[in-house]
Amino acid sequence: MNLNKILRFVFLIIFTSCLGQEKKSTIKDQITGKPNPTIVRNFNAVAVAPDFDTTLVSQYIRSIFQDSKGNLWFGTLGEGVVKYDVKTLTYYSNPDGFINNTVYAINEDKNGNIWFGTDQGVYKYDGKYFRNYNQQDGLSQNEISRKGILVDRSGAVWVGTHSGVFRYNPTAEISGGPSFSLFQLIPQVHITGIMEDSSGNIWFATAENGVFRYDPSESQKAAGKTITHISDKIGLGNNFAGGIAEDKAGNIWFTMKNGICKYDGKKLTEYTPKDGLGGTEFWGIYIEQYGIIWVTARGSTTRFDPSIPLPNPNAFTVFTVEDGINCCVQSMYQDRSNNMWWGTGQGLYRFDGKRFYQVKKTGPW
Repeated sequence: MNLNKILRFVFLIIFTSCLGQEKKSTIKDQITGKPNPTIVRNFNAVAVAPDFDTTLVSQYIRSIFQDSKGNLWFGTLGEGVVKYDVKTLTYYSNPDGFINNTVYAINEDKNGNIWFGTDQGVYKYDGKYFRNYNQQDGLSQNEISRKGILVDRSGAVWVGTHSGVFRYNPTAEISGGPSFSLFQLIPQVHITGIMEDSSGNIWFATAENGVFRYDPSESQKAAGKTITHISDKIGLGNNFAGGIAEDKAGNIWFTMKNGICKYDGKKLTEYTPKDGLGGTEFWGIYIEQYGIIWVTARGSTTRFDPSIPLPNPNAFTVFTVEDGINCCVQSMYQDRSNNMWWGTGQGLYRFDGKRFYQVKKTGPW
């Protein structure tokens, strides 16, 4: 056998041996390149189950937020608040001045301060120190609602509690007065969510009193029509509204006890399990950048594409534990890279387009 034949024979062996060995893409491979973060913590977790999986970021993730620097914050039940900055996973709790372990809401103001809503009032973090605000600072009670902190376009900080809405007054704090004052244009009721829409209106969802819209425009103030009340009188069942979100068309969406509804400014349109939603007792809603609506309920999470005319079963995709997601979803969030994150009663999850997968301390991030 001459040299050319030998070389062709060797090439053929190498080539055919590599066929079928192309590395299949996996969830972890799709997002590798990020090192396992260094864990920074100096306290022991509280209020977690005895069989708590210590490999999880936390057992209960109640809130998720990305700040202006790109850091991800995870509010937990039992382990304070956790910050992920790619290099480190830092846990803040009692030894750091964050004397609380349950975090329901997170937001950032125009000065870069991070605000946390907890069951012991509100905390402001300036990057070095935590400052606690409670009943001594003007709040009627210390229990802050889920998604109960809003920083509006003017920079004002709004806080929803189980007994009304409060606004932060930095001037009063400097002068020694109460830092928070009651927003008296709506009743002192259980707030379940606060949102600012694209027109600058502030929306307040409540547990028993429907939804209130506050229009701060000068024209409405002059006319004395700053508040609009949406209730069961126009079809909001049981006057309950859990989650609240706005789509790109300006429609406002609410979760109700028996499903979700869309408010176009005039009427409500309901969507229930009869239309394709999964689960019962609906509480969470989140609208992706591209218009997909996620709805959480007891027993499942539903992906709803409102661009598909109904009735059409393809408009709804229902995910359960068989698809990798824990049924007890506490929070949803889309970061600036368009990654969707889920906080559950069994840790942190992400979605790869087909299935959910769990993100532990070591990733995959």
